[in-house]
Amino acid sequence: MVVSLRLPTLASLFFSSPSIRRSPAFSGRRLYFRPPPLTASFCAQSAASSPPETEDRVNNLKSRVNQDRVITPRSQDFNAWYLDVIANAELADYGPVRGTMVIRPYGYAIWEAIQDYLNVKFKETGHSNMYFPQFIPYSFIEKEASHVEGFSPELALVTIGGGKELEEKLVVRPTSETIVNHMFTQWIHSYRDLPLMVNQWANVTRWEMRTKPFVRTLEFLWQEGHTAHATLEEAEKEALLMIDVYTKFAYAQAAIPVIAGRKSKVETFAGAVRTYTIEAMMGDQKALQAGTSHNLGQNFSRAFGTQFTDENGQRQHVWQTSWAISTRFVGGIIMTHGDDAGLMLPPKIAPIQVVIVPIWKKENEKAGVLNAASSVKEVLQSTGIKVKLDDSDQRTPGWKFNFWEMKGVPLRIEIGPRDVSSGSVVISRRDVPGKQGKVFGISMDPSILEAYVKDKLDEIQSSLLSRATSFRDSNIVDVSSYDELKAAISLGKWARGPWSASDADELKVKEETGATIRCFPFEQPQGTKTCLMTGKPAEEVAIFAKSY
Repeated sequence: MVVSLRLPTLASLFFSSPSIRRSPAFSGRRLYFRPPPLTASFCAQSAASSPPETEDRVNNLKSRVNQDRVITPRSQDFNAWYLDVIANAELADYGPVRGTMVIRPYGYAIWEAIQDYLNVKFKETGHSNMYFPQFIPYSFIEKEASHVEGFSPELALVTIGGGKELEEKLVVRPTSETIVNHMFTQWIHSYRDLPLMVNQWANVTRWEMRTKPFVRTLEFLWQEGHTAHATLEEAEKEALLMIDVYTKFAYAQAAIPVIAGRKSKVETFAGAVRTYTIEAMMGDQKALQAGTSHNLGQNFSRAFGTQFTDENGQRQHVWQTSWAISTRFVGGIIMTHGDDAGLMLPPKIAPIQVVIVPIWKKENEKAGVLNAASSVKEVLQSTGIKVKLDDSDQRTPGWKFNFWEMKGVPLRIEIGPRDVSSGSVVISRRDVPGKQGKVFGISMDPSILEAYVKDKLDEIQSSLLSRATSFRDSNIVDVSSYDELKAAISLGKWARGPWSASDADELKVKEETGATIRCFPFEQPQGTKTCLMTGKPAEEVAIFAKSY
């Protein structure tokens, strides 16, 4: 069956003209490094073999490689840097349809690490995975008024199927609350059927007019959880539980110190009673909404007639939640931890935690070095560490050092002939550049090496979280007036202050500063508060920031 899509006109997406072209950030960069001539003596000796002279030689190698790399400095142009890292680290590429992306294996492996952790947590909290269709009747979207109003500009519609005009146009899934309720209505009859708690890993289509790889694309991957409950209290407990799952994931796995809280009425999900969020500060100080959990109340169950018979024999509408994290979290990881050398991945979500680079100069040294490197790989892999042995002989050690640093591998192990003789290795940390992050003479003894590597991976994980937390806290300004808020936002800071003003006042702030209320944090300061806008009493502080 041939299906044609009639889609909204695109004003501006990834490309600047109707023709299919690559962005300058991606064009002309299919080879990210210029390979040096292949000669019999292309390798440098191990730094462990001769620390003083080899350190200089490796630095010279890296310097030459750096001249060939095209990564814009973060401080010069953060957006260009972000696109350069995605291209050079081989995370994603542009698809043939403007605004779409192809997630490459390394980028997808990061998404898989997110999936692996969350899947376990979802099942531990009583949820089951399933799948709902991608095509949704348009009439479903129309049933919940605020939902159709909120999503209408982003919808992609199918109007022709099998060469014929469809009797009813179909929506390509922007989210699944409507079709979920259609099915819940058929599955839920009694209080004995509750709670019903499911999750699906799926793709979503939203026709965004301003796109950015991973952060905002026409199609993206996510998980969306959907639950139905007998009471409002149960639904609220579920919504809070899932935002807590996301918060713990962000801190413990991604090393991102998110701020969890409640969205304002203006920023609440279309069709929800309350929306909870985790907000992350990126390296350019903009906010990224990294995950959300919605208490839907009875809005969708009333629209779809999703009811159950309670213990007293009375018919009641179910109370519902939905919650999601998407591939935009991958973008958040890049923008939180990356530096001018490229990616910097927290060990717990890194596809490769340790890369081993064997180094030899003479052909008769090669076999011994490679055998030792293979043994080290086996030792570490047997303990569950994700290891890559780069034993290719088409690239120099300096090229490999830069390449794996750019891909964000947390630890690098170097092994040369003298390391083999001494039964030791050299270990370098990605998060501590240069000599400070390099340690010589670590024993190859399995128990010693395993303990050292695991300890350093834990240190890196903690260090990245600590660094991101310090950066976040140093860029949040407490304000007590609108003038102070505007001054903070103009400096690129997050502004935190008491708020009890109207929706109209909130929209005024957005119009005049470009900042929105990111959330009312769960952690609130004690004491009396006065609204920064109206001067009236306020019960909560809100965080304002420009965002992606």
